[in-house]
Parts: sequence; structure tokens; C-alpha cells
Amino acid sequence: MSEARKRLVDTASRLFYAEGLHTVGIDRIIAEAGVTKATLYRHFPSKDDLVVTYLGVADDALRMRVDEARAQGRVADDVLRELAESIAEDIRRPGFRGCAFLNAAAEYPDAAHPVHAAVLRHRDWFFATTAELFAETGKPDAEPAARHFVMLRDGAMAAGCLSDPVLVGETFLRGVAGLLTYRSGIGDEAR
Repeated sequence: MSEARKRLVDTASRLFYAEGLHTVGIDRIIAEAGVTKATLYRHFPSKDDLVVTYLGVADDALRMRVDEARAQGRVADDVLRELAESIAEDIRRPGFRGCAFLNAAAEYPDAAHPVHAAVLRHRDWFFATTAELFAETGKPDAEPAARHFVMLRDGAMAAGCLSDPVLVGETFLRGVAGLLTYRSGIGDEAR
């Protein structure tokens, strides 16, 4: 990646996350990245392309976390716990402003838009990955557990910027621990 492209992506990522996708204009990104308009458009034909790249960087970071945990030979339960802990840590970080993907979906609600499509690709991967991990734990209900995990994560990401992030993180981790210890069985009345 060229230095100019890296500055553009880093600057846009910081501004988009802190202030919103529609709020931040191209001229501001150009000024703060210290590049020309021609340089921006040489790397990104449109602002939407830059937004999709920003989401791609966030997606890559989460995929790398999961890959690193798996590469260390951890069992699926531990990978899920580590993923949950990293989400809780994100929520507790100063400047936390919710989930970049949920925020983007709210700003780009049209499912046919490239930004919304990038959000859906990430969510599909996230769900498939958690379902695979839950299946590796031996859970007979891996897909419902993964849906529950994703919903817990979505709720924690929304609540984390609205109330006490420490409490939200603890509550999220408690929910994930419950998912990992719950074992459904045939005839289970709770289903």
C-alpha cells in the first residue's frame, strides 16, 4: 500500500468512526491526510469506495483476531471467549462509538448499496465463523447459539456507547459464558 493510500485510509477510518460516514466530507479527509484531490481519486474513484475500504480494514482486523486465536491451537470454547473478551475490550476503549458496521448500516440502509453490501459480507462471515466455532464445541444447536452470540454482540455494541461500558462488557461476557455452558438436549423445555 502506498504511503498516500495508507494516510487516506487511516485518516478516513479515524474520522468516519468518530464522526459518521455522511458527516465527514472528502475535502476534510484530503486536508487531514495531506494529499491532493487527484491522489484521493486515483486511489478511490468515489467516497463510497473509501467507505468500503474503511469497513474492509475493520473486517480484516477482526478476522485476524480470530485467525490468531485459532493458530495458537486453542479449543473452540477458548477462541469464542477470546473473541468475546476482545469485543468487551473494544467497548471499554476511550472514544468507543459503537460498531462500525452497525453504524454504517444505519447510514446506508439500502441493501443494494456497496457500503451496505460490505456490512452484510462482514456479518455473514461473523455469523458463519461463530457458528463453526460453536459446532466445534460439540453444541448440537450451533446456529442458534451463533445467532444469540451475534445478537448479544450487537446489543453490547449499541449499549456500550450509551451507558457504563464496563458494566456492558461484563454483561456481554456473562451472556457468552452462558451460551458456552448451556447444552440443549432432546426434550428440553427451554427451546
